[in-house]
Amino acid sequence: MDTPTPSRPSIDLDVLDRVQQRVLWLAVRMIDEANRGPHEIKAGGHPASCASMTTLMTALWFGHLDRDDLVSVKPHGAPVYHAIQYLLGAIDEHQLRSLRRFGGLQPYPSRTKDPEPPDFTTGSVGLGSVAPLFAALAERWLDAHGHPARPRRYITLMGDAELDEGSVWEAVHEPMVAELDNVLWIIDVNRQSLDRFIPRRTTERIGAMFEAAGWSVIEIPFAFDRLGEHGPKLGEAIMRLDPAVLLPLAVHDPATMVERLRELLPEHAQFLDHVDPTVLHQVLTESGGHDLAAVVNAYRQADEIPGPVVILADTIKGWRLPIAANQLNHAALLDETQIDELRVRSGLTVEDEWSRFAPDTPEAAICAEVADRLRRDPIETDEPGILQPLPTPGSTGTSATQQTFGRVMARLADDPFRSKIVTASPDVAISTNLGGWINKVGIYQPSEPAPPDEPDTSSALHWVRSPRGHHIELGIAESNLMLLLGQLGMAHELFGARIVPVGALYDPFVLRGLDALIYSLYTGADFIVVGTPSGLTLSYEGGSHQSFATPSVGLELPRLTAYEPAFAADTTWLLEHAIRSVATPDKSGSFYLRLSTRPIPQDLLAEARERLGDERLRADVLAGGYVLHEPTVDGPAAVIAVAGPPVVEAMEAARELEESEGMAVHVIAVTSNDMLFRVWQESLKATDRNEFPGEPGHLASLIPPNLRSAPIVTVHDASPHAMAWLGSVWGTRVHALGPTSFGQAGSISDLYDAYRLSPAKIANAVIGAF
Repeated sequence: MDTPTPSRPSIDLDVLDRVQQRVLWLAVRMIDEANRGPHEIKAGGHPASCASMTTLMTALWFGHLDRDDLVSVKPHGAPVYHAIQYLLGAIDEHQLRSLRRFGGLQPYPSRTKDPEPPDFTTGSVGLGSVAPLFAALAERWLDAHGHPARPRRYITLMGDAELDEGSVWEAVHEPMVAELDNVLWIIDVNRQSLDRFIPRRTTERIGAMFEAAGWSVIEIPFAFDRLGEHGPKLGEAIMRLDPAVLLPLAVHDPATMVERLRELLPEHAQFLDHVDPTVLHQVLTESGGHDLAAVVNAYRQADEIPGPVVILADTIKGWRLPIAANQLNHAALLDETQIDELRVRSGLTVEDEWSRFAPDTPEAAICAEVADRLRRDPIETDEPGILQPLPTPGSTGTSATQQTFGRVMARLADDPFRSKIVTASPDVAISTNLGGWINKVGIYQPSEPAPPDEPDTSSALHWVRSPRGHHIELGIAESNLMLLLGQLGMAHELFGARIVPVGALYDPFVLRGLDALIYSLYTGADFIVVGTPSGLTLSYEGGSHQSFATPSVGLELPRLTAYEPAFAADTTWLLEHAIRSVATPDKSGSFYLRLSTRPIPQDLLAEARERLGDERLRADVLAGGYVLHEPTVDGPAAVIAVAGPPVVEAMEAARELEESEGMAVHVIAVTSNDMLFRVWQESLKATDRNEFPGEPGHLASLIPPNLRSAPIVTVHDASPHAMAWLGSVWGTRVHALGPTSFGQAGSISDLYDAYRLSPAKIANAVIGAF
């Protein structure tokens, strides 16, 4: 890690052992408390997973951390974290006993839900554990852009089973990670997951996989050298046993353990003759990641090593508990008798079982010293910056919304506000139209690159790589993009820097990064995601690249406002609004823009601009939609609600119906299905107060009273159910159009006709809706 740290006072390991026993007790008792009393279902908890982490976490907090260090806690180790926070005075007894209760401590560490927020939210494995990598990268980027980094370490505590997640290795193998000098991962190698013992081959290759990615590896193995001359060789044989056979040895008494080993390793019987059974038992139960001295030494050793470091600590799942090494111990709870026995072993009674250490004891003294050492000053956030209004595009010619995105970003590159903007993409900057922006702002590279042999003058792209770049180009790993955006979007809380992260990727691959996107939203980050190109409109790329489920994701996710504009003016206004919102100090949430490469005739917007004026039109765009076309005839009324590129077909269908059928067709351009739905839902909450629902917000102005009994046809280059809810607002018949099966290659006109988005299919749907 090669990070400067202050000298540490000597640690009394006996005192620290009593502290860790109290931590273990409190963690297990918290879970027990959560499961007492009547419950509809089991409250749950993971005592065994807490136990295997207890030494690692006690040694970290009480023997190693500094106030600026940021730590990600293994999800199932949350009760251990809460117990430590309680002993340090950060939470009170009432909060400690509120685990898994409404409004109480969360089952897994949560920045947005816990009363004493952890540094990182964890829970969905493979995400919170790797978030510190991207937080470290984010702070390094900030350091190169005028916001000095603090001398801190980014530390992850995780279980070995979590290494099965592909997102872990996508992050580990990101080349920029290998250049981080302040990253430490601590792996709880207990060789158990939820349902199984982890295969020996999997465990054996972990270290090599980290080393291949440029990490240094420190191991804290079970200390077989304590057994004397033949200990290491005997240890090698023991550790080659299948974990399903190896781990249950720890639950036997010393004599039985040795006899069982004679059966399993007859060729090593002569070594076992010279082994003290009690010492061997201690090696398998109290060494490795349960040896406080070894763990503290490994932490300090990590500080002296340049680059990212991983510590692999052998542990026992369920350490010091009666469920140790049991294959079914993952969610197993201790019964009342076992809780009573653990209480006695912890030196407590029913009367004082929730107490902190008594004053004037060495344990209370170390808790006070650590609490003082780790106490942080409030973080002051810098000014958000001033973004000058962007010019509004005209209503002539053609333009694609992705093209507008690229033009806006290139213009922002010439604005002083660009100092607040950082973009990122998973190797698709050109295809998402960020090339012009990057030409002007450069690509971020942590270290200064060597100059090229000869400048390339043949390309329109002139991308300079340096620590001063404002674009971060990742490998093809969408999960990494969403995690990086999340940590950049937490910069105001973590580092006091309010910036605007903008990520661009192919829209179909938003779903590939969905788990990480949800994680970043849940953790409270503010950022912008641009998904482009999108939908069937991608046409010749075929079904594997034609997204249709992403609008539903945008509609359903909390803290995310989804936009799908059709015109250049819409796109400019929405993007400017998103940037301003993310740049402000309040908790604005994040934004998702679904864009397209289809050129749209901009004169289709001229009628609305003339009727409404740009000021009103802009307000409507930001509110979720506007009336694009008012009927020119007085006949049977219908409403077409269209989002995105099929606006061309919707307008053609409306005009055809007016001219040939004499129908009065009202066309609404929906810019945010998400916002319209959200406001409608808010209006329905009046029923919680035994009141009648009010008007459904902006939607009431889009569909006036005289049209509320008219049928609605929704037109969307996406799953038709995403906008089908519109008929429920006033109990109107709705005919929802959009692809319901996977796409294929072809022209836009061919695909739109095949998937019911052509003018003729839209017109037929309107007629059929009566």
